[in-house]
Amino acid sequence: MRDYIQETKDRIEFIRGVLKEAGADGIVFGNSGGKDCALVGILCKMACDNTLGLIMPCASKRNYEEDRADAEAIADRYDIAARFVDLSDARNALASAAGEVTRVTPPALANIAPRMRMTALYTIAASENRLVAGTGNRSERYMGYFTKWGDGAFDFNPIADLTVTEVYEFLKHLGAPERIVQKVPSAGLFEGQTDEDDMGIAYRDIDNFLLNGEADDENLAIIEKYHASSAHKRRTPLTFAPD
Repeated sequence: MRDYIQETKDRIEFIRGVLKEAGADGIVFGNSGGKDCALVGILCKMACDNTLGLIMPCASKRNYEEDRADAEAIADRYDIAARFVDLSDARNALASAAGEVTRVTPPALANIAPRMRMTALYTIAASENRLVAGTGNRSERYMGYFTKWGDGAFDFNPIADLTVTEVYEFLKHLGAPERIVQKVPSAGLFEGQTDEDDMGIAYRDIDNFLLNGEADDENLAIIEKYHASSAHKRRTPLTFAPD
C-alpha cells in the first residue's frame, strides 16, 4: 500500500532543498484550477509559506468562469496566495502582429497562451526571487501533451513522476475538493477542449500502459505515435558540435 504520508514528506524535502540550493525566497506556479496545479500548489505551500499561485486567463471563456472559480477554491482551501493576471489582450496583440507576416494556424494560436503564461510566471519569479514550479505529470510528458517553452518550462517539478491516475489518488489523500478531483482534464486553450478528445485516448489507458505495460493494439498505436513525434520536446535542444 502506498505510503502517502512519507511520500508527502519526501516531496516537501525535495522542494525545500531546491529552494535552498537556489537561494530563492519563494515559489510561483500557474494555478489553472486543474488537478496538477492543485497538487503542486498544495505541496509547495507545505514546503514554503511564500508560495504564489498565478491565475492567468487567456482568451478562453472557460478561463474566466469555471477555471478561475476552481483556482480560487484551491487557493482558499489551502491558504495559497493568489494573484490574477489577464493575458487576453497581450495574446491578441501578439497574434495580430504575427498575422502581419504569416498565416497563424490554429495550433500555433492555441500555443501562444501557455507560452505567455510562462513568460508571466518568470517575470514575477525574477522580480521577487522566486522559483517557477512546473505542473506537468508523467502521462502528459510521455505523450508530449504540453507546450514546448510553455507549460513544459520550469525550475523544478515535484509531480513529474506521477501519472494522471496517481495525481488523482494523491489529491484524494490530501482532501482536495471533489470538483477538482472529478474535473475533466483540459488545457483550457479553447471552448470545449479536453485532453482526451485531443489525443483520442483516455488517460486511464495511457496510465495502464505506463504503470502496467498493458495496452490493446489501437491504444498502443496512439501512444507510440504521440511519444515518437514529441521526442524533441523531451530532449535538450540540439546544437552543432564540430568533430
